[in-house]
Amino acid sequence: MNWSDFFAMNGYALYVWGSYGMALLALLIEIIVVRRKGIAVLRRLRIVRNTEDTVL
Repeated sequence: MNWSDFFAMNGYALYVWGSYGMALLALLIEIIVVRRKGIAVLRRLRIVRNTEDTVL
């Protein structure tokens, strides 16, 4: 087996590599969304903590 046969995947290369690409894209989007939500939650907690400090 050589590298060109491996990357060609016996004629199924477009399906196989496309599937890997879509899975990688989904994982990257998930990481970005989770990170943004985490930052938003921390920002809200910081605001709540600061308002509680000023009220007390």
